[in-house]
Amino acid sequence: MYKMNKSKAEFPKGFLWGGATAANQIEGAYDTDHRGLATTDLLPYISIDDRSTVGETFRQSKASIDEAIKHEKDWNFPKRRGNDFYHRYKEDIALMAQMGFKVYRFSIAWSRIYPTGFENEPNEEGLQFYDRVIDECLKYGIEPMITTLHYDYPIAITNKYNGFESKETIDLFVKYAKTILNRYHKKVKYWLTFNELNMGLSSISTCFGALPDQSTLSKDQLIFRCFFHMFLAAAKTVIYAHELDDTLKVGNMLWKQTYFPRTCKPEDNLQQLFDTYFNFFFSDVQCKGEIPHYLDRYFIDKGITINYTDDELEILQKGKVDFISISYYRTNTSKYRSDKLEIPPLFSTPETNNPYLLTTEWGEPIDTVGIRIALNQIYDRYHLPIFISEIGTAKVEVPNEEGIVEDDHRIEFLSKLLEQLKLAIGDGVDVFGVTYWGWIDLVSSSCSEMAKRYGFVYVDADDYGNGSYDRTPKKSFYWYKKVIESNGEDLTY
Repeated sequence: MYKMNKSKAEFPKGFLWGGATAANQIEGAYDTDHRGLATTDLLPYISIDDRSTVGETFRQSKASIDEAIKHEKDWNFPKRRGNDFYHRYKEDIALMAQMGFKVYRFSIAWSRIYPTGFENEPNEEGLQFYDRVIDECLKYGIEPMITTLHYDYPIAITNKYNGFESKETIDLFVKYAKTILNRYHKKVKYWLTFNELNMGLSSISTCFGALPDQSTLSKDQLIFRCFFHMFLAAAKTVIYAHELDDTLKVGNMLWKQTYFPRTCKPEDNLQQLFDTYFNFFFSDVQCKGEIPHYLDRYFIDKGITINYTDDELEILQKGKVDFISISYYRTNTSKYRSDKLEIPPLFSTPETNNPYLLTTEWGEPIDTVGIRIALNQIYDRYHLPIFISEIGTAKVEVPNEEGIVEDDHRIEFLSKLLEQLKLAIGDGVDVFGVTYWGWIDLVSSSCSEMAKRYGFVYVDADDYGNGSYDRTPKKSFYWYKKVIESNGEDLTY
């Protein structure tokens, strides 16, 4: 007899509350302990007056990298400094513990472990740094969650193989992934492969480590060749992790973009279907282990050729993830563009912004209800546990006369967002944790600036590296501590 599941709108016992960062945005010490140069080390700061679009500040080309190297001594490279986590990790993890974190999601810098990617043996000093970070987390009862790659490629791999354009990069990545799995698997249960894999639709260099002007392929062919090579690398990593230790849980990490039809016009609804397909494509491959049917026509229309062997298709099927991990920042609208499948815009534009929503200083729509819709869509499609690996909101912030940042806007946003998350759990969606993005101020991925502040903790540093880098809790620090203590029951603000 069927028994109805009486779901409650409450966070489950043992829910994993925490925060998230990326190595290239916090660590600094880019030339310390034999770390190699990464692509993100060659992303210069561009002042807002000279910045035509947000996206352009993190898209690289061979020409832009050559220019960065040429002006290396004169230009400002904020990701080389980060927020100095490399030297302050003990202080920072103690702050996490003070807030009551149950989990800390962070990435490992590939070039700290294999400085060029081509070494036969890993860099022991790099491995020891992450030993110390993991042990410091465990000392406070904080569960480490590791992202194997978060946008920072050893520049030598980009130069030789153009990142994941080449199949050779698959083996280099798997060598690296096996190294860190072997080293840390007894202490780290949760793993993510590639950060926001689908961001490659917008930025080839950021996601793939590939430079468009270094390839002879068309843009469309390059994008999907890289995607499928990364799918294989991720699947091989999942397979190895399960063979190494069957208690390990490996997830993907995707940018979740929910689309609403711009109007009730049937054509706008068709466009919304097409745009949603492009968001589900990645999770369809990694959760179902198959290439979705709806891309067939797109490949034909664009002249894209994907040559897969039966063995490679079997790898995708065998290397399915254990859970789904997403970042959630915004929703977009879909306005009719074509009766064919086309890559949708990932970033917000006046044409895609929802007229019913307010926007941030960076023009990003603020939609707290959208996370409930997104989670229901995902769970209905896959019935896999979900971990929310990034949520957050940024603002230019300045401490008051007492030296405190009163970030009421962040508290209100998070309160409303977490209430919607709680309702999604009440809908029956299996969500087992959430990590707030940029729990401490860090260098923005998209803008390479400190001024775009996400954190619960203020870092005294500006876009040019001036400041003490001292850490000071913001008002939201104490609010999030209260939320964790009550397991999400007390969301008042």
